[in-house]
This record gives sequence, structure tokens and C-alpha cells, in this order.
Amino acid sequence: MSLLLRCFCRASHLPSLAMIGLILATSIAISADPPLGLPSVPVPSDNPMTAEKITLGKQLYFDGRLSADNKVSCASCHDPAKGFSNGDRFATGVEGKKGGRSAPTVINTAYGSLQFWDGRAKTLEDQALGPIQNPIEMNMTLDAVIKKLNGIDGYKTQFKKVFGTDVTSDGIAKAIAAYERTVISGNAPYDKFKAGDTKALSEAAQRGQKLFFGKAHCSACHAGPNFSDNSFHNVGVGMDKKDFDKGRAEISKLSGDTGAFKTPTLREIAKSGPYFHDGSAKTLEEVVDHYLKGGIPNEWLDEEIFNIKIAPGEKADLVKFMTEGLSSPDYPDHKAPELPK
Repeated sequence: MSLLLRCFCRASHLPSLAMIGLILATSIAISADPPLGLPSVPVPSDNPMTAEKITLGKQLYFDGRLSADNKVSCASCHDPAKGFSNGDRFATGVEGKKGGRSAPTVINTAYGSLQFWDGRAKTLEDQALGPIQNPIEMNMTLDAVIKKLNGIDGYKTQFKKVFGTDVTSDGIAKAIAAYERTVISGNAPYDKFKAGDTKALSEAAQRGQKLFFGKAHCSACHAGPNFSDNSFHNVGVGMDKKDFDKGRAEISKLSGDTGAFKTPTLREIAKSGPYFHDGSAKTLEEVVDHYLKGGIPNEWLDEEIFNIKIAPGEKADLVKFMTEGLSSPDYPDHKAPELPK
């Protein structure tokens, strides 16, 4: 039974007929079981998933009115059509302002223990409010966005139904986080192959899989069901610049974290380029070349990064595994919903 139906079956949470119509038009029905290859999505006890909350969160995610110029939404930098990233080297905010980092994918962030490239947010709820207040992203104060949304009858009505209050920053964060927990990708050819379907991967992808988990050393960091160890590593990217990005060290204040960034998931990696925290690699072939060379030498380089020798044909197989093996037929190709008025 989907989460949508399970919510409707709880007598204490039965929505109105009008709300049912809105939910059916804009919601994401979630299976009670996770996709093949993934564990159950962890959900915090103070933010349970409901169909109405997910619907509200999806609307907020796609709504440019959360920004100062009414044009920049979460989806502007985390677009489902672009792997829930933005297809550009850097994230672009209000008035075309650009940051110094690429937009990380939202896909499977539900499984992450820390959010953002530098891990400065502990939860998806914490993360949701950051871009709204960032002057080069959405450039709003929380007071201003709350006042704006409370002036929209549709939002005010939905917040009352979901949270029992007018629009609040806590409600905004919880609704967006609930929606983002539906942006899940599993059941990829790799998962089917691992489950016993010997025809799920092409021969080239199978060779690439052996390299990935073997001498190419990729799984040292891209580990587990989500192909991420949820940790931070200096992989020698951008470290030849005089003013290089300090990464995790700015948050942890630990010298050993200098130039370290969170290991991204590799699921749906074919769709979410360009790559690395600075978007400096346009293709996966460039990513592989970087690692084969052992990254840019620096005193904080992770011990797992070193020169690796593989043949040109093996490099092609490795890329094939990532693009074919980790791309799901059930990609969460979400469309923008009708927004409240």
C-alpha cells in the first residue's frame, strides 16, 4: 500500500474532498517498501511522512516565490530534468549571482547523515532553510518569506491542515524535507544483477563493476547501498589554486579536513554532471582521469587517493558501469505541480 493510501486510511487524518483532489494532482505516492538495493528511508520522529505534507513540500520546492525576485526555487538548482542538479558548473541564484560550488544532487539525500558539500547542515530540515536565506541564492529572510506565504490563501490553508498553524519556518523546513525524502533512486541494473538477474548488466558494465570494486579503488569511498560513505575526503580537486576552497575544515575547524568534501552518491550519476564540488569535470571520463592521476598533490590529500593504472578500454568499462549500472528505470522524474494561489 502506498504512503498516500495509508495516510488516507487513518481516520484522524482524513483530508477534505478538496484536499484529496489537490493531493492526487500533485503528490508522490511512496511505496511502503524501499526500491531494490536500498534500505528503508530514515524518517525523524518529529517529522512523520504524510501525503498532505509531501504535497505541500513539493509545491514549496518548485515555488520561485520563496526567493526575493520570485524566480528562483529549490528546483532551479536541483532540477529533476538535470539529475536534481542544474547542469552548470556553479549554482545560480537571484539576479544571476553565482556561488563557488556546484549544486549537489538531491537524489537519495534522505540517506545522508550530513547535508551540503561541507556537511554544515545536520538534517534535511536544517538544509531546507539555508538556501532561502543565502544572499546569492534566494536572498530572503525567514520573516519575509513567512509573511509572503501567509499572504497566499492556498498556502495558509494547507499549513493549517498539515501543521495546525499559519506558515512557519519550522513548517517550511519539515514540508520540504518530507518531499525530498521521496526523491529516491534504486532498482537500477546493478541492483537487479546483484539480486541474481545475470542479464541486467551488459558485459562491459560487468567488467566495469569488477574494476569499480577492485583495482580502480572506487568503492573505498563510494560504498554501501547509496554508493557513498557519507564522509568527507580531500580528493585533490582545485587544490592548485592559491585561494582553494577549504571545504569541511570551515565547519569542523579541523586542519585534517582541509579541502575535504562529502562523498556524493553515484546513483543517477549519468544525469547530474558536471562533477566534483567545483563542477570542474564536465564528463565522467574526466572524473576517472583525475583519480587515475592521483588527484592534485597537497598535504591534506586523502590516503585513498593515489595513482592507479588501468587500460583505456578498462576506463570505458568503468564509466559504462556507472552510467548503465546505476541509472534506474524508475528515475524520479518529478514535474512541477500546480502552485497555491
